[in-house]
Amino acid sequence: MSNGATALIQTLVNAGITTCFTNPGTSEMHFVAALDSSSEMRAVLTLFEGVATGAADGYARMADKPAATLLHLGCGMGNGLANLHNARKGKVQILNIVGDHATYHTQYDSQLQSDIETVARNVSPWVRTSGSTEALCTDAAEAIAACMGPPGQVATLILPADVSWGEGGVPAPAPTLVSPSAAADATVAAIASALQSGGKSAILLGGRALRAPALMAMARIAAKTGAKLFAETFPTRLERGAGLPPVERLAYLAELASVQMNGLKHLILVDVKAPVAFFAYPGKKSYLVPDGCELLELASIRQDVLGSLDKLCRAVGAEQATPALQALKRPGLPRGKFTADKVCKAIGQMMPENAIIVDEAITSGLMLSMYTAGAPRHDVLTITGGAIGQGLPGAVGAAIACPKRKVIALEGDGSSMYTIQALWTMAREKLDVVTIIFNNRSYAVLNIELQRVGAGNVGDKAKAQLDLRTPPLDFVRLGEGMGVSSRRATTTAEFVTALEHALRTPGPHLIEAIVPPTLAGLKLRVLPHILQSLANLPQPIAQTLKRKIAP
Repeated sequence: MSNGATALIQTLVNAGITTCFTNPGTSEMHFVAALDSSSEMRAVLTLFEGVATGAADGYARMADKPAATLLHLGCGMGNGLANLHNARKGKVQILNIVGDHATYHTQYDSQLQSDIETVARNVSPWVRTSGSTEALCTDAAEAIAACMGPPGQVATLILPADVSWGEGGVPAPAPTLVSPSAAADATVAAIASALQSGGKSAILLGGRALRAPALMAMARIAAKTGAKLFAETFPTRLERGAGLPPVERLAYLAELASVQMNGLKHLILVDVKAPVAFFAYPGKKSYLVPDGCELLELASIRQDVLGSLDKLCRAVGAEQATPALQALKRPGLPRGKFTADKVCKAIGQMMPENAIIVDEAITSGLMLSMYTAGAPRHDVLTITGGAIGQGLPGAVGAAIACPKRKVIALEGDGSSMYTIQALWTMAREKLDVVTIIFNNRSYAVLNIELQRVGAGNVGDKAKAQLDLRTPPLDFVRLGEGMGVSSRRATTTAEFVTALEHALRTPGPHLIEAIVPPTLAGLKLRVLPHILQSLANLPQPIAQTLKRKIAP
């Protein structure tokens, strides 16, 4: 008869969960020992819990199935919360196994004792502490069913040490999942009527609606009805590139998103919520749906997206419509002064087919979407919850899920330092990841927000909180110190050479791109005034300004 840990691992494998990102401690040692009992379970060591949770997120997005994490007590769970927040916002399937003290030991309130359930609930809709070895695998099956959804979500199973080492564990079979239902006929009819009414309409897509099959259906509907297609600002996974329908992402800056949606009479939601500003700003709207625009939901996060789109296709007569598809069109190789835009242009020119871009470039990636629009087909993963430090761990998970695809991780210098330990896991696992660090020696996005939020006069002490110049971060030494081949590029030519080498050579590579902030000096000072003026400008001028700031 198995102990609890061995039975639990077999339960995970029975459900198709075969990868576990670990950062264990004493309470998890029986689970660690039980890993040897299963040839099917891959265990990937990380040096920080935020790397484990972010890697599980990236893995699940690309594998379309959950990964597990193994975390140590409430403190370990707490260290992984930022990337679990991103996973929660992105409706990503993650199963956390969090070790706890033995059930009889908790009464003594030892040094590492904490309320793990309270820590977990902020990011995990399903939380349970398993009370006995006999109940453990039943609890695990329920956790797996919860995290697989729909919608996908984070589930947290807390594993007391004596439940783990106790004898009598019986593996559970894979849970039976509930099939989601498509939109009701009345809902489809109302949306079809709105799309055919002649008013300016748009369809906002998120989650599963940004995958190729749904995009093709949406493109046929758009071709038939004239509706504009938008993607949510930070998609969980966006399939794009040559041969797929182009979709315009809503801008991060609320003023620019309002320009995109100006004049809409109908906005249809598919696996996404209504757009809101990322933050509140004095005197500015938080809710971004235009006044007078009718909001309609075709498919919620719990419904069948493809089934709903199929019904809408038939309702508007779009089954045979010809979808607009993105042509293959790469930019030329960049030349001249080295900037973040030149990095984005080089990626668009050189990236291989079926690449995975993990985008945490922040302000340095403003032109990435434009330069990669006509590149070969690829996937883009973004920071769905806005908690920085997801890019490098997400690249780890994506590379493990898709070992035959090149992963390109685009990172800001400040955000990379939240989870820089992910480089070590890339080296240890020999992952095919090209990490590009935009080193502008600044929290550049916060310089923009400081201007926008109306915080008043900004002095040297305030500016120093956003400055990373002293001492300068040396990412080549950091990368090499963790076993990753690393280069520095200070010119456009150096970057092109470094990227060419990294793309043709398997294994992890890091390129430190020394670039100025994308928005600085006069551009940064005038940006708030431009944004404030957009609502009063003629729409063609506003649209032109929007494209120049964030294509």
